[in-house]
Amino acid sequence: MEFEPVIGLEIHVELSTASKMFCGCRVAFGGEPNTRCCPVCMAHPGALPVANRKAIEFLAKIGLALDCAVPGHSIFHRKNYFYPDLPKGYQISQYDQPFAVEGHLDIIVDDEPHRVGIERVHMEEDTAKNIHAGESGRIAGALYSLIDFNRSGTPLVEIVTRPEIHSPQAARIFLNKLKNLLKYLDVSDCNMEEGSLRCDANVSVRPAGSSELGVKTELKNMNSFKHLEKGLTKEIQRQVELLQAGERVVQQTVHFDFATGEVTPMRSKEFAHDYRYFPEPDLVPLEAGSDFVESVRAAMPELPGARARRYVDDLGLPEYNAEVLTSSRELSDYFEESLKHFDDAKLVSNWLMGELLGYLNATGGELASCQVTPESLGNLLAMLGSGQVSNAVGKEVFAEMCQTGKAAGEIVEARGLTQISDEAQLAGIAEKIIAANPAQVEQFRGGKQQVLGFFVGQVMKETKGRANPKVVNQVLRQKLAE
Repeated sequence: MEFEPVIGLEIHVELSTASKMFCGCRVAFGGEPNTRCCPVCMAHPGALPVANRKAIEFLAKIGLALDCAVPGHSIFHRKNYFYPDLPKGYQISQYDQPFAVEGHLDIIVDDEPHRVGIERVHMEEDTAKNIHAGESGRIAGALYSLIDFNRSGTPLVEIVTRPEIHSPQAARIFLNKLKNLLKYLDVSDCNMEEGSLRCDANVSVRPAGSSELGVKTELKNMNSFKHLEKGLTKEIQRQVELLQAGERVVQQTVHFDFATGEVTPMRSKEFAHDYRYFPEPDLVPLEAGSDFVESVRAAMPELPGARARRYVDDLGLPEYNAEVLTSSRELSDYFEESLKHFDDAKLVSNWLMGELLGYLNATGGELASCQVTPESLGNLLAMLGSGQVSNAVGKEVFAEMCQTGKAAGEIVEARGLTQISDEAQLAGIAEKIIAANPAQVEQFRGGKQQVLGFFVGQVMKETKGRANPKVVNQVLRQKLAE
């Protein structure tokens, strides 16, 4: 029997606000443990929370960017469960009246468009961080556990999709596009290694063609795209094998160990009623009126979809180029800054997609640390456009710019790489090569026009790639016709 996976994602995003969600403690990664906490985030008796307005603005940005409706009235709840990293014994979250609902995010899977529904976007607070001493780093088998409350109370937005994702690859594509969107909004650094972006996945399988959902499990805390895709692949395989063997899937929370590739159960899966939600009595409702929503909307940056459309409509770029260039805010900003120094969108995009991304992929580098600035790239392309250097030499110069940070003109002058466009100089070289290759001359004059490429190659070899190809072709045709 063929089975179809059904996946819904729950993504947690730590916001890049200056202070925590309900107190004035500073938000930052790492640092000396338990130095950024106060009576509020430590849940001392009598300490009362106050909502962070900037965090609510960031929450609204995310909801609007995902085309969600903002009902205007939402409330905080207490989500009750006991765990050492939750000093209050409950988490302040939202339940049946979330801030934003019914949105979507469109992705491309196997060249086909696919819309993933967003069920809800709501605000909550992050927990403290448990450090389990032991070989596995997990609570099972730990010798002891320590708790760092620095993270406790950090503003945390949860984005819940509908179960409309049907492959691990599609889940990875969705999460990658969502991360890119959040980076455009500048609401989070989305650093998965530091836990700023984390993902849980609800997974079930069903007979292909069926509309009913199977029993789901929850994969917890995937903190990389590779982790998410491999974990989902393994869990889907496990569920299919159980059903094919006539066994049943148990609703539970499971853990994927990336090192061993094994999926292991953690605990039975909780239901909403297990948390005994009730309205948070110490916080007033959130009233997001139309004035507030429109002020947030007006302050939002141009989003990747709109930016890509502008590149196609206004700059004449192919759809593919526009999609690649807007795949990250950093790359898109770099592209637009480069256009200020060299006004040829197609040529700039080709060099970014070919040479720049090629160099970063080969070296594993990041655009932020690249030594070639948009201005220095523009200067190099200007030299290409004026005929000072050839395309081949330009690529060689660009590689050295990436490694040294030197300007294109400095490299060209130091290495004597200026393109040769002088007809008299190239005519002398052409005459020498023609005289040394009578057999090829006879072939060309006998009608084999493709032999011209041989002579062009010899001239380029003689000039070490510095000859102007256009002038070389012209000179060779003249000399071979004599």
